[in-house]
Amino acid sequence: MKIAILGAGNMGCAVAADLTRKGHIVTLIKTSKSMHNENFEYLKKNDGRMEVWHSKETFVSNISCVTEDISLISDAELVYVSIMTNHHESLIKKIAPHLKNGQILMIVPGYLSTAYVLKHCPNVNITVVEGESSPIDCRISEPGHIRAGFRNVRNPVGVYPKADIPKAKTALDSMQHNYEYLSSVVEAALHNPNLIVHTVGAIMSIPRIEKTNGDYCMYWEAFTPSVWNILERLDDEKMQVLDKLGLPKIPYVEACKHRNSLDDERDAKEVFFEYASSPYRAKGPIVVDSRYISEDVPQGLAMLEALGKQLDTPTPICTALIEMASAALGRDLRAEGRTPEGLGIKNINKIIDDSLVGVKL
Repeated sequence: MKIAILGAGNMGCAVAADLTRKGHIVTLIKTSKSMHNENFEYLKKNDGRMEVWHSKETFVSNISCVTEDISLISDAELVYVSIMTNHHESLIKKIAPHLKNGQILMIVPGYLSTAYVLKHCPNVNITVVEGESSPIDCRISEPGHIRAGFRNVRNPVGVYPKADIPKAKTALDSMQHNYEYLSSVVEAALHNPNLIVHTVGAIMSIPRIEKTNGDYCMYWEAFTPSVWNILERLDDEKMQVLDKLGLPKIPYVEACKHRNSLDDERDAKEVFFEYASSPYRAKGPIVVDSRYISEDVPQGLAMLEALGKQLDTPTPICTALIEMASAALGRDLRAEGRTPEGLGIKNINKIIDDSLVGVKL
C-alpha cells in the first residue's frame, strides 16, 4: 500500500521503518517542531535511513519519503496518525481538506478520536480505525536509530463504520501487525493501557520522579501492592463504564496479556510484571509534566470520568487522580480534556449506534 504516517516521533519512525521493510511505500510526515527535530533532519539528509535495533534482530529501512507536507496524505490509501492524543483534534482539522473518499484513517492510540473525525470531516467518506496502543514499543536512541523493546503479539482495533471491517481487514492484514477486530472504536478507546498504567504509575511516582530527576523506571518500581490496589480500583471504574455501554468487562491485566502473550493459560498479572520488568524498558518519566500525566490524564481519565457522568456511573478514583495531577502541575487538566461536549454527544451517539443497541449518552 501507499501509507502516509503523520508524526515522526518514536512510534511514527518505528512503524514507518517496519512497514517499509515489508514492502509498503511509506511517506513519513512531521507535523510539528516540538520534538525529534535532529532525528528528522538526519532522515531527510540520509534518504530516510532508519536502523531499528531489537534484542533478536537489527534491520535498516530507507523510508520512501520524509517530509513536512501534510497535503501528501491525499495520495495514500491508508493514513496513520501517530502523534500525541492532545493534538488529535487540531491535526484532524488540518488534514480534513486533504482526505479523500475511500481512504482508511488509522489513529493509534485513538481515545475516541473518531468523534473528532465526524465533527471536522463531515463531507468525506472514509473508514476510521482506532488502535489500543502502539504495535511496537520503542525509543529513538540517537538520530537514525531506534531501540525497540518489544512488539505486541496481538493488536486489537475498532473500526468505524462497523460495516467497513472487511475492507479494513484486507488493508491492515498486509501490515502484518496481528490486528484483531473489536465491536467498536469505543472499546478500543477504553482499553488504551495508558489510561490505567501511565496515570496511576506516574501520579503515584511524583516524589520519585522529582527526587531522582527521572533516574528510575516507573514500570519496575511504581507498582507495589498498595499502588496496585489503586490501579485495580480505577480499572474497575473503567469496566463499569464498559458494562453500561454493553461492552465486555475486560480487566486491564487481561487486555495486557492478550496483547503481549500467546499463552492464554498464563496468569495475567504475571504477564504484566514480566512486561514491566523488561530490561529494554526506558527509564522515566524524567519530569512530572510528561505525557504520562499531561496526555493521559486529560485525554484518558477526563474522558472516562465524563462518560461515567453521562452514564450515571461513579468514578471516584478517576476523579481523585485528576484532582491530584491537576494540583501537582498547577493547572486544570480536566479543562484540557476530552468531554462529550468537546467530542460532540451527537458524534459519540452516532458511533455507539453503529455498533451497540439501546445505549445513549
